[in-house]
Amino acid sequence: MSPERGLTVAVTGPTGTFGSGLVPLLQDEPRVERVLGLARRPFDPAERGWTKMAYRRGDVRDPDTLREAFAGADVVVHLAFLITGNAPRETARAINVEGTLNVFRAAAEAGARRLVYASSIAAYGFHRDNPIGMTEDWPVRPAARLFYAQEKAEVEELLAAESAEHPELDLYLLRPPVVLGPNTVGAKDLLPGPLAPLGRRLAEAANRRLPVPVPVVVPRMPVQFVHEDDVGRALLLCALGEGPPGAYNIAGDGVLTAVDVAREYGALPIPVPAAPAELAARAISRLPFLPPAAEWVEAFSHPAIMDTTKARERLGWRPRYSGLEALRATLRTDPGDR
Repeated sequence: MSPERGLTVAVTGPTGTFGSGLVPLLQDEPRVERVLGLARRPFDPAERGWTKMAYRRGDVRDPDTLREAFAGADVVVHLAFLITGNAPRETARAINVEGTLNVFRAAAEAGARRLVYASSIAAYGFHRDNPIGMTEDWPVRPAARLFYAQEKAEVEELLAAESAEHPELDLYLLRPPVVLGPNTVGAKDLLPGPLAPLGRRLAEAANRRLPVPVPVVVPRMPVQFVHEDDVGRALLLCALGEGPPGAYNIAGDGVLTAVDVAREYGALPIPVPAAPAELAARAISRLPFLPPAAEWVEAFSHPAIMDTTKARERLGWRPRYSGLEALRATLRTDPGDR
């Protein structure tokens, strides 16, 4: 790259929660000259104030489109990923696994310098021997049932193999926990097809405080959150190569419990030990023929809590929001303002 020219950054899935945190930072970053937004659904970057971005319609399942789109890109940030599992499993795998490999290979072919992949805490799986405070040295291992976690772990392993074949392309893996903030409200289709509007209404309702306090029995299960803006800043630091390539755990300061979450929603929590809830979650997750949405119960079978020291010391990342502040930012959002 010529020192006179700013970076060209290609972003897949720029309009999702992660993109909403990253793209405004790319817009304001003087070292970034041009942004390419690759998405399946049309959108107008100018309506969002993204004047550096050029929209390109494309699908990560199409290698030819990716090769054309990434031509001249210095950095590729891959954010496109199916989460809820309402699509047929073959479709989800084609996007999440094969699509990610397509992105890496197209970035390498284009001569990009860095590829940033939005992974997840779920890549560690929900195994009983996972320590509280996992560092990046702890192995990623597929979950027993949850397809999202299985594919996140598999993709990381496949990307490591691809990276060994292409050492010229620096690979960054970002592992956030649950991401919260204004753009998470109603952002995902929780139900398929004609039921999608109902799913969005349920999501919006879940991000509002209860009108009157309701007693609820809640386990003392620990949980981490991170604000979408802090995810965006971590992605930006990786895209700029501010730290060495590799995996980075990120999370807001503070470990909450389900009791804290219930209290923020306006409930009257009745705390109980976490162990019985974890045991029940493990039992339910082993049931045959679980629908995709029910597979998420496995995430409650063992706490997943990360250590974020590496991101702070080597990437120079610091969260501006605590986990509690991220939760409150979500609850204060009016879905009608989105």
